[in-house]
Amino acid sequence: MKVSITTLGCPKNTVDSAHLEEALLSEGFEAVDEPESAEIILVNTCGFITDAKEESIEEILRLAKIKNVAGSELGVLRPDHERTGKTADTGNRESPRKLVVFGCLAQRYREELLREMPEIDALWGVGDDEKIVQYCKTLRDSQESEARSKKQEVESKTSCPRLSSSPYAYLKIAEGCNKRCTFCVIPSIRGPFRSAGPESLLREAEKHVRRGVRELILVAQDITDYGRDLKDYGLVSLLRDLASLAGDFRIRLLYLYPTAITDELLGFLASESKVLKYLDVPLQHSEDRLLRLMGRRGTRKEYLKLLRRVRRAVPGVTLRTTFIIGFPSETEEEFNGLVDFIEEVRFDRLGAFMYSREEGSAASLLKGQVPEKVKQRRLDELMRRQALISFEKNRDLVGRRFEALVEEVDGRLVIGRLDSQAPEIDGVTIIEESAVKSQEARAMSQDATMNPRPPVAVGDLVTVEIVDAYDYDLKAMLVTVDSQAPGGKQ
Repeated sequence: MKVSITTLGCPKNTVDSAHLEEALLSEGFEAVDEPESAEIILVNTCGFITDAKEESIEEILRLAKIKNVAGSELGVLRPDHERTGKTADTGNRESPRKLVVFGCLAQRYREELLREMPEIDALWGVGDDEKIVQYCKTLRDSQESEARSKKQEVESKTSCPRLSSSPYAYLKIAEGCNKRCTFCVIPSIRGPFRSAGPESLLREAEKHVRRGVRELILVAQDITDYGRDLKDYGLVSLLRDLASLAGDFRIRLLYLYPTAITDELLGFLASESKVLKYLDVPLQHSEDRLLRLMGRRGTRKEYLKLLRRVRRAVPGVTLRTTFIIGFPSETEEEFNGLVDFIEEVRFDRLGAFMYSREEGSAASLLKGQVPEKVKQRRLDELMRRQALISFEKNRDLVGRRFEALVEEVDGRLVIGRLDSQAPEIDGVTIIEESAVKSQEARAMSQDATMNPRPPVAVGDLVTVEIVDAYDYDLKAMLVTVDSQAPGGKQ
């Protein structure tokens, strides 16, 4: 039986979907990319902010339409229907397709979804993989044994997640969160912080490396909390064990709580070549009063001191952060203070989003909610400033050579990422494969005319020279190809 999983939201959801897919594969299901080809359509939802909730609802409706169209093609007369879920009389016959919804939105709004969206056949929250797998097995077992056997004959027996050919993979090292940020509802959805066991993480990392992954990206709501609930084993211990694994790969860190970054961690980053010199540290704001209202630890002065310390301890480090614009009662003066802050620090990478008033969060009860037009204006201004900073930093790279990880190959156009560019959130490096510079690269290109294998493949580490800069992306020429080059160098 074929299943498809659509994933929305953050990388943590990506990991959850991969684990569910692995469990389904181990039970003999076949995973397909297109929901139109699946008999069980699953969607992993996000309910973090309003935009994410709306996207999840729209995707559920889109998949419901696919489910019913597919049912019609199999002889079940179900026309497209409105959001109410009302359908024409089908003689009490159900669509052979099933739509399964799970994840954060389902956890948070279970009753509302079941009441308002009868298109959904089954619904679970976060961490219900066993129940979902059992549901899928029950559906499969209810099918005619002959049809089931035929599908299983072509089933892949691999126990590794059937992911894309992407050269990177997310490794979720913990679940939940113990912080009490007033704008966030994650603790109420995913529960308290729980570290994943190091043995299981190392096994998962080894599987990824064996199937050719070149970059492991560690994620959690706050990876600096890793090991707080374990005995004498923390984030640095995990990084040391991961770095000791055999294989040609590197490690990237996302989502570090600013006041929990230790000298031990910085020292390890500076000395270990497999760990990229890249830190994603969401600060959320720079002004003390707003940080207190957000329930965040630290002050503007402490953040400036921390960022200077990080740059001294890890030369060449790439610093990324995230800010919330238009938090309740944010004044124009405080917003200007934030703009001055980013001008002073000059972050290498920066993301920002408008405050979303989430029901159930402490901040939703605060007075002084900022009008949407004001939030949009402030967001646009902040990102214009950051675009200039990013462009100036990128322009300084022109003429320099770096190692890049190839992420996509389309004809002679190659998309890669430097160590300073995280997938899905940062810019990319556009590599013109035809614009080779070295004798070695020219020879490779000439050999490729007689060899069907392209000189550059997804997952290769290549040396490039930056030739042009944009606000967030870079343009480069290929210099050399070395698929066996050690990762983490720049």
